[in-house]
Amino acid sequence: MLFKPHTISSHILSNHLNQLRSISSLKVVWRKDPELDRAIENDKRFKLCARVVREVLNEPRHVIPLRYLEKRRQRMHLKVKIETFLNHNPGLFDVYLDRIKPKTEPVRFIRFSAKLQNFLEEQKRIFQKNEDLIVAKLCKLLMMSKNKVVSADKLLHVKKEFGFPDDFLVDLVPRYSNYFRLIGSPGEGQSFLELVNWEPKFAKSVIEHRAEEESERIGIRVRPNFIVQLPSGFVLKKDMRDWVRDWMELDYVSPYADVSHLEQNSREMEKRMVGVFHELLSLSLYKRIPVPILGKFCDEYRFSNAFSSVFTRHSGIFYMSLKGGIETAVLREAYEGDKLVDLDPLLEIKDKFVELLEEGWRQRAEELRLKQEKLRRDMENSATKVDQMSVKETNVDGRRHVDNGRRRAFKDFSETVLQENLCFGPA
Repeated sequence: MLFKPHTISSHILSNHLNQLRSISSLKVVWRKDPELDRAIENDKRFKLCARVVREVLNEPRHVIPLRYLEKRRQRMHLKVKIETFLNHNPGLFDVYLDRIKPKTEPVRFIRFSAKLQNFLEEQKRIFQKNEDLIVAKLCKLLMMSKNKVVSADKLLHVKKEFGFPDDFLVDLVPRYSNYFRLIGSPGEGQSFLELVNWEPKFAKSVIEHRAEEESERIGIRVRPNFIVQLPSGFVLKKDMRDWVRDWMELDYVSPYADVSHLEQNSREMEKRMVGVFHELLSLSLYKRIPVPILGKFCDEYRFSNAFSSVFTRHSGIFYMSLKGGIETAVLREAYEGDKLVDLDPLLEIKDKFVELLEEGWRQRAEELRLKQEKLRRDMENSATKVDQMSVKETNVDGRRHVDNGRRRAFKDFSETVLQENLCFGPA
């Protein structure tokens, strides 16, 4: 009898070590997915323009001297000068002269164009129309957390990932006191958003909703589980295939369930962690989130320190992109090729902004075309005059010299136009 407790504890320890070994020892080679990488690349120019707009939006009266904005290029990841950016993206800003201080020389400022002002008003309307969705997302983020509390600073950091308005903490949160409460004190890292009431209708994940809809459609109960879509040509080794098969057979663990009783390194906890990542990505605008941003929530969502290995271990559910030197977790099922098919209603804001940008790009392209035509006409007129003056000339070498000069002029012009279009032509 004295040794029986020791025997039981050894057995439990052995199982625990086997679980640890079964997860940590499994390695999956990362494989590039060009189509999902292209999906990230396709949004690059739009996001760059949005960063510049956001920078001016944060300024008092939404105006800023051009030279001040030039000094912030590195922060905005802008590779060209501000003046070049403005020329290549007409329609966003107006340039005007003003004084930084009284009695100083006027300098160039930029402010929102009338078209951009109209877009910002339209953005407010879209936020208001989708306020219920924003409230649901915010509730879900709190309901998945360990203590139903998340740092306000962290939520501000991810607002653009989930489509929250800039002022959601000071405008939306106080109007929904039945769901939210700000606690703590003002200051970085000292203010928190707390869930006041648990809302059962928000406590179902995308996967659970999908299973319920499928069950109703076919009349047979469908188990909630993940959609696995291995990329073309991707083959798992036998031990990994066996592990994934057994792991998929485990009961689904809802990201909203109480998991305080689960061991951090158990297979069940891994199932829950994958479920949380799946839900977070499903709630995001583009169904992808940079891994460093997810890493900020390790404590709130009980992620392990090596959580990022989940995205390669479950390559049929997620894709880990390295595009732009940033690790980004992508939800595979939300994409067909490089196209996002699981569209968030708040993406209407992006569509409106892209329309504004494309209108400006078309305007610039038309201006370049007219400039090109005018230059060509001017060159042809000049060449005609030269030809008329050369009619009386009989020197063949002289004629060849004129022709060569015209060819060089056309070549120089074509190269100039090509360089302009390559720098920041329409996307």
